[in-house]
Formats: sequence, C-alpha cells, structure tokens
Amino acid sequence: MDINSASSVVLQALTQATSQDTAVLKPAEEQLKQWETQPGFYSVLLNIFNNHMLDVNVRWLAVLYFKNGIDRYWRRVAPHALSEEEKMSLRAGLITNFNEPVNQIATQIAVLIAKVARLDCPRQWPELIPILLESVKVQDGLQQHRALLTFYHVTKTLASKRLAADRKLFQDLAAGIYSFACSLWNHHTDTFLQQVCAGDEAAAINSLERTLLSLKGSVCITDILKGFLMACVSSSGRQVGSQNPCREKLEKTIILYTKVLLDFLEYHPYPFIPLIRCSLEFAVSYVFTEVGEGVVFERFIVQCMNLVKMIVKNDAYKPAKNIEDSKPEILEAHRIKTEFFTHPTLTEIGRRLVSHYFLLTEEELAMWEEDPESFAVEETGGDSWKYSLRPCTEVLFLDIFHNYSQTLTPVLLDMVQNLPCVSSLIPVYNAVGLAAYELFDNVDFDSWFKNQLLAELQVSHHSYKLIRRRVIWLIGQWISVKFKSDLRPLLYEAILSLMQDPDLVNNLPSSTNVLLAFTITCLNMSLPVDDFEFRTEQFLPYLESIFSLLFQLLQQVTECDTKMQVLHVISCVIERVNIQIRPYVGCLVQYLPLLWKQSEEHNMLRCAILTTLVHLVQGLGAESKNLYPFLLPVIQLSTDVSQPPHVYLLEDGLELWLVTLENCPSITPELLRVFQNMSALLELSSENLRTCFQIINGYTYLSATEFLQNYAEGLCRSFCELLKDITNEGQVQVLKVVEIAIKVSPLLGAHMFQPLLPNVFRGIIDGERYPVVMSTYLGVIGRVLLQNSSFFSSLLTQMAGEFNQEMDQLLGSLIEMWVERMDNITQPERRKLSALALLSLLPSDNSVIQDKFCGIINICVEALHDVMTEDPETGTFKDCMLMTHFEEPKLTDDEEPPTEQDKRKKLLALEDPVHSVSLQRYVYEKLKAQQLLMGDQGFQALMETVDTEIVRQLQEFLQGL
Repeated sequence: MDINSASSVVLQALTQATSQDTAVLKPAEEQLKQWETQPGFYSVLLNIFNNHMLDVNVRWLAVLYFKNGIDRYWRRVAPHALSEEEKMSLRAGLITNFNEPVNQIATQIAVLIAKVARLDCPRQWPELIPILLESVKVQDGLQQHRALLTFYHVTKTLASKRLAADRKLFQDLAAGIYSFACSLWNHHTDTFLQQVCAGDEAAAINSLERTLLSLKGSVCITDILKGFLMACVSSSGRQVGSQNPCREKLEKTIILYTKVLLDFLEYHPYPFIPLIRCSLEFAVSYVFTEVGEGVVFERFIVQCMNLVKMIVKNDAYKPAKNIEDSKPEILEAHRIKTEFFTHPTLTEIGRRLVSHYFLLTEEELAMWEEDPESFAVEETGGDSWKYSLRPCTEVLFLDIFHNYSQTLTPVLLDMVQNLPCVSSLIPVYNAVGLAAYELFDNVDFDSWFKNQLLAELQVSHHSYKLIRRRVIWLIGQWISVKFKSDLRPLLYEAILSLMQDPDLVNNLPSSTNVLLAFTITCLNMSLPVDDFEFRTEQFLPYLESIFSLLFQLLQQVTECDTKMQVLHVISCVIERVNIQIRPYVGCLVQYLPLLWKQSEEHNMLRCAILTTLVHLVQGLGAESKNLYPFLLPVIQLSTDVSQPPHVYLLEDGLELWLVTLENCPSITPELLRVFQNMSALLELSSENLRTCFQIINGYTYLSATEFLQNYAEGLCRSFCELLKDITNEGQVQVLKVVEIAIKVSPLLGAHMFQPLLPNVFRGIIDGERYPVVMSTYLGVIGRVLLQNSSFFSSLLTQMAGEFNQEMDQLLGSLIEMWVERMDNITQPERRKLSALALLSLLPSDNSVIQDKFCGIINICVEALHDVMTEDPETGTFKDCMLMTHFEEPKLTDDEEPPTEQDKRKKLLALEDPVHSVSLQRYVYEKLKAQQLLMGDQGFQALMETVDTEIVRQLQEFLQGL
C-alpha cells in the first residue's frame, strides 16, 4: 500500500467507520479489516493519528486499529507479519514527538508504544528509553506530561514480563533509570508542595499529576517512600480544603503511596525491615492519635490499618521457638516491633479501636433505618477487609488482640466493667464478641448471660434496638466458644421472643430487620451439627414455634440474600431434629415450588433451596416420595449439563439426587428416567464423579433388574471411556460400581458389564502394582467366581484364547497371583470373599487346582483369622460376619434412623455369601468333599503339601465340626 496514494482512501474509510449509519459503517469496517494485512497500512494509520488537524474520532479510531494490529501482526512468526523495515519506520515515527493535545488519544498512544516495547525493547528498540528520559526533561508542560505518561506505561508493561532473560533485562533497565526517577519525583513533589502553599491551585494539580506519573514510572522506590507521606499528609492535607478539586487527586496520590508500601511489605518483607519503625510510627500517629484529626480520610485510614496489620501478622517477622534458629533479619524485625508496641502504645491502639472505630457512624445509623439488610451485609465484611473501614478495623483488632492478648485483655475487661454510658455498650460488646476465643479463660460468659445480657434482650424500648441486636450477635459469637448447654432453653426462649416482636415482624422494611437477621444467625450458631453440647430434647419444645416463625419470615422477606440466610437456618433446624420435623413441614413443602419458580433468575437462591430440600428429604425419609412431582424436575434441571443453570446447581443437585435415592421406598418410572442425565455427567469427568458413582450404586440397590436392563449398556460404554484416562482412585470407584452390580444381581450384573471384565482379569494376571486397584480386581473376579461360576468359565475360556494358553494353565496363574497378592486386600469382607471364591473350586480332580491347593488353604486360614471370634465361655469359634435376620436398630435421640437404602443393604447382606455362609463350615464341607473325591490316602497326600503350622491352625478352627 503506497502511503501517499492510500492516505486519502484510508482516511475516508475511517471517517465512514465513525458514522452512526450502519449502512455506511459496516462496509467501511469490512474494508478496513481487509487492509489490516496490507504492507504500509499501519504507516498510513500513524500519519493519520499524528495529524492534529483531523477529526478527533477519526484519529481515535486510527489509534485503535494500530493498537489491535500490534497484537495480531507485530510478532515475526505471526501470519501476515509486518516487515522489519516497516516496523523500524513505525518505531521511529511513534517517538518523534510527545505533543498529543487530546488526553484520551495520548493515553492510547502511550499504551500502543508500551505494547511495541514489550516485544522489541531493548534489543530492537534501544533508543526508546533514552528518548523518553530526555523528553521528560523538557520545559514544555504538555510534552513533559505525555513523555511521563508513556514512560509509565512502558515501565509497567516491561515489569510484567516473566521470562528469566526478560526479567534480567528489566533489572538492568531499572538500575539505569532509578536515579533519574528519584530526582524527577523529588522535583515534581517539591514543586507541588510549593504551589499548594502559594495557593496556585491549577499549577498544583498539574504538578501533582506529574508526581503521580513519576512514581508510577519508577521501579525501586524505597528511598522515595521514607519522607513523602509525612510531608504530603501533614503539609498539604491541612491546606487543601475538603471541597478543593486538588484534594481528590491528592488523596489518590496518597493512596498510591500507601499501596506501594503495602505491596513492598507483602512481596519483599525482609528488605522492608528498615521501614518497619517509620511505617508504624506514621500509621499509628495518624490513625490512633489526635495528629490525624481533620486530616485523614477513610481510604487512607484503611491503608494504614492494613499496614499495621501486615507488620503485626507477618510470619517473616516471627522468630522460631528456639530463638537461636532464627535468622538475624527476623530477630531485627522482631526487636523493632517489640520496641514499638509498648504497653502504653498497645493500650492506646486497643482503646481507640473500640471506642472510636467500633462506634456506629451517622451514615451507618441512617443505613440501619433505611436499608437494614445492606447494613447487615456491610457489617459482615467478607473479603472486603482490605478496602472497607469497619471490616478492616475488626480484622486489625483481632490480629493485634491475638498477638498481644496479655496486654490487651485487661484493657478490654476494664472497658466492659467501666462503661461510661449505654451507647458505649455497642462497641465494647462488638470487641468482646470478636475476641471470644482469646477471652475464653477471662470471661464468665454463662454468668454474664444470665445476670445481664438476658435482661438487656428483654428491654423493648425503641431506643434499645441497637443494643439488643448487638447482644444477640454477641451471644451468637460466644455460643460455640463457652456456653453451658443447661442455659440453651433460656436462649431459645429469648430467640423466640425476639422473632415474635410485633414491632419488628409487622414492620419489615425492604428486607428482614437487622435484629431479626442477627437473631436467626444466633439461632443458627446454636444448632451446628458438630456442637457436642446441643441436645435435641432441649430444643423440641420450641421447634414448632421457631419453625413456624422462620417460615413466616421466609415468605415475608423479598431480598435473595435474606431468603438464603433464612433457608440456611431452616435447613439447620431440619438437619438437627431429623424425623421429628415431619409434623411441621407441610407449609414449607407447599411453598418451596413457588419459591423455586420465583427464583428462576437467582441461581444462588436456588442453591439454597436445593440444600434445604436435601435436609428435608433426609428428615421425611420414605415420605419424601410425596415430593416427587416437584423434587424430580428440580433434580432433572439441576443435573442436566445442557442447561446453563447447571454451572451453579450441579453439586447441590447431585447431592439431592443421591439422598432422594437413599430415602426412596421403591423405584418409579420418573425417578428411573432422571438417570438419562448421567451419561453426560460421566463425560465431564469432574470432581463430582464420586457422587455420580454413589448415585449409580443407589439405583442398583433400589432396583437392580430394571436399572441394569435400561442403563447398564450405556454405563458400560461410559466406564470403558473413563478407564482410558482416569486416576487409580477413579479406576477403583468405577470397579466398585461393577462389583456392587454383580453382588446385587450376579447373573445380570456380570453379563451387562462383561466388556469390562477382560481388563480386570488381565490386570490380575499381569500383577497390577497398585495394591488398592489389585484388591478391587480380586473383589470383582471373586464375586464372579463365587456367584456366577458358569460366567466365570466362559470368561476363562475367552481369556485363555487371548493369552494363547490352556484354560487350566491360565487358571493356575490366576490362583497363584491371587495367593501372592492376598496381602493387598485389607477389608475383612473382601478377604473372606477371596477364601469363599477359591474354595468354590473344590472339590476338583483338576491337577492344576490340586497343585494350587496349598495356596488356597493358606488364604482360607488367613481369612479365618480375620473373621472368626472365640466364645470365651465355650472356647469354640464362630464367624463374626454372619447375619441371620434383619433387625431394626434401637436408636438414641441423637442418632439418625436408617435410610431406605440402609435397609436395602442389610436385606441384601442376608443373601450375600460373605454374610450368610459360615467360612468355618464352608471350609469343612469343601475339604470333606475333596476327601470323598480323592479318598483318604490321596487327600492325606494333598494335605501334606500344606505347611504343618497352617494345618495345625486349620484344625484348631475346625475343631468341633
């Protein structure tokens, strides 16, 4: 593309591409796209955006096309790459002047130059940095600013390169420009401070912007940081009014400096050690003394608190338990911290955190009245501690209290005992709640609860609502730390009273009242499953009332976050009381389908509904079948990977599917049909595979014949694909499914999963080296041999052909490997299975089996040791794995009743040879049959092949039969 002749047509196309008329716009864009790969096109674009006489929109578009072209065509290996000659010309043209008048275009040009620098600097573009450094020295304000802007983007981009060679080049570059960057920053900072003092607002803003760019372009700024913050905050902060336009830019500059300090501390803790003292002095002075009053602003306070927190908590500054094992620099850091955090300093910090920063501000009080839910969400903080003042304050308090609890505990206890006024309750209670674990040995919370807190909860005056909220929150914090179980009924009554407060319940704002929010949070804290002090019988008298109020609250609130919170507590209640929830869930069962429909656009709320349904199904047990018209479509949608919501719902949906199967009394066509989703789930091969296998087993236990006839063929194909690329653990999980199918339905299971069995057989013969996999292989083949001998014979015939061996020879190899790898089997059930399976080969006149007789007896005796227990009264042995009848277990109040699947497993065990056949009797009968087959003399010769000690142990086990 000839530059002179092409400039006009490219300019025309760019002009048309800025049109609002799509009929004009689209053809122009298409034409520009075709020119992207033409030689000379980017030279034309450079001339256009450098021409300040042209329309701004056209120049802007030219810059964007140029910038996009760098990503696509600048690399030498790229298709349609720019020639080296054109790139050389473009590089020279990009840095001929820095006088772009339009800020937005100047920024894009700076980014564009940085993109080229990332690829070419310094090897192909050695002159870039020197020219930039010269350009920032000029007196012209515009040119200096544009050069600084470019310098910043170039250094930022080069610093992001990660290859070792690139890092070395950048370090060399940084070393070369460090002194210049420092002097440039010093110059603009001094100028800024002088202009602020002189009241020259416009000039001060310009100088401040140059100061900012100088810092951003700097690379190593340890020396820069030592003095600026003090000067900037104290000198300029007092002289720039809150409404002054300069203040906003000044605050951004201060935040940048503190961010640099924080980054430096985070990534280079040891080089930061010389700055620990001055950083702490600076931060504590402005945030925890009167020095900062009227000067500091919220984001700056947050940054200073983060700085103190990171120094206090930094593991790099903590000496080893044995002080002699610590590095000198660690000891130096620890010494500096110890000298700084004196008793008076810690006392002042602790008191000011509680009395000043824990106080509710006017804005927070207004939010409490106007939007209580936002207030509650804001207060919880989450990951916002780095950016928001209240959560940041609480995190700092916790870290300082944890590290200096001996000093701060008496300070906090004194504040509790000497409250100057009622309004001081809120911040002090907040502190005591946060530090609950640290105060465990110093606060008699039970007595405090009975003698004071309970009474404060009962004060109904409107002005006391803030305190009631903080009290119930405080109890929620302490309940899992130190709270006698005998006091829980009093707490339940208090919670019930708060939830019934008509002033709160009948005047709900846009969402649940904050007091109610913290009340149900406290209720939730009193119900955790792992809380050993929870007693169901204590809670049952309040169950109906509390559950009813929670359900009313769920209906009344409108915000998704609040509904999720209420649903979570409802789930906890159901989980805690289990089947005793059944009389009270009718209303919830009727409401959940409506809530599910209303939450179509709110997947996280739907996740909460799924969790509630999980606990509801567990609580209802077999009665959950009545929920299937709603439940099964929910499972279908949640586990259908072709539906977009599955991204959010899949994990909870699979759990719901599993508990539905476990509690299902009998199979239904609809429940069987849901399994159509499984094939795609197995293809995902995700972290949910284990749950998928449990679901498959659930169907097998529920209705093996129907399930296997409908789905085993497809399952077998999926398993074959999975086994090609799966971990050993995953392989074990797949084969366990096959083993269970054969156990539940020996004929159908072995037949349906026949394509998988040759690989299992092959693995045994080849001596699979992973013990758990080998154990599973032997379990599968053991089931086939013991429960479907005719299928085993056909499998042996098939494998003999594959190995090109006689059947007897291959059988001998199988037995030999079985005996050799018996120690791989650790489960007693599977060890007994192996003994039963190998014994099932007897009696036999097959010479190969007789040749392996010794090994078979060895396995039997090992298994007898595993399963036989001695009756101390009679001195006889019995098989401890035998189950003779099904018995409903007697449960305590805290135990969960068996699921329908538990019952199915027990009934199946009654038919399983492992649990229905006495190994002792089976060994005796098989040996007797072998003796009859061979005659006494032949059998005696066979027994002589067995070690005499093994024979002695065998006779001891068989004594009395």
